[in-house]
Amino acid sequence: MSVSTAPAETSFVDRCAVSGHDAIALIGRLAMSWIFLSSGFGKLADVAAFSGVLAKRGVPAPSFMGWLGAIVEFGGGVLILLGLKIRYAAILTILFVIVATLISHRYWEFTGADLGIQRTNFWKNVGIASGLLFMFLAGAGRYSVDGFTRK
Repeated sequence: MSVSTAPAETSFVDRCAVSGHDAIALIGRLAMSWIFLSSGFGKLADVAAFSGVLAKRGVPAPSFMGWLGAIVEFGGGVLILLGLKIRYAAILTILFVIVATLISHRYWEFTGADLGIQRTNFWKNVGIASGLLFMFLAGAGRYSVDGFTRK
């Protein structure tokens, strides 16, 4: 799916957005992928520690879920970076963010300084999921595996 061209009566900003779509999509994918690549790599590097955290938080089958979470997070980052099956990658990582947020950032269970920290992280994750929704809508752009393989 390609982005339509802006009619002549649109504003300068609208024309810039349309003409810069592919470059902006690339920049957005690079930034978004780094979040999942760096965090997912850390989890893959020490799945036992990540699984231990999940166990302490009451997640069932923490060893399995640790591997699953680490692979999904890192793999989602790779797909986003490459712009490969971006809409599936966006859905996958949105689901990951929702689950991770509900496991780790239930701010309503905290008080004092921890309340503020957890609330900030909760809403940060809502923002990340929102960016992934835009990625789902806009697609990967021309500078991606999806863009290079589009017929």
